[in-house]
Amino acid sequence: MSVATEHALATIASILDKPESVKGDERAAAPAAGGSAKKNVATVVPFDQADGYTKVGPGPISAIRFRWTARRGEDGYYVDETVGPTSIAVSSGPMSAEAAIKMVDTRAHEAVDRFELLKSEMIGKGPARR
Repeated sequence: MSVATEHALATIASILDKPESVKGDERAAAPAAGGSAKKNVATVVPFDQADGYTKVGPGPISAIRFRWTARRGEDGYYVDETVGPTSIAVSSGPMSAEAAIKMVDTRAHEAVDRFELLKSEMIGKGPARR
């Protein structure tokens, strides 16, 4: 590995270890980059409040952070997935309110798992998956 690559990885790892505050919807579980995000993933939300239900994925840079938002459409609920604050949403649906909440929670949980694995590999605390 080159010196430049090692420096880049060290910089990324140091960013990932710093806590971060994220602004957003009070119902959103926005984990800090340095903390345990899994405690925020399972949320009980009444199905009549599914419209606007939001989860934000982990990560040190808002421009590449995923966000999942449930919204009510004419024929059911949809989940909009965006990357960063300015991307165009990719929508899934229509589905029930229960399915929309479950999809948001599942996607957020999977993102936390992938982020924690990547973080462990980058700072040398876990084996690289191949």
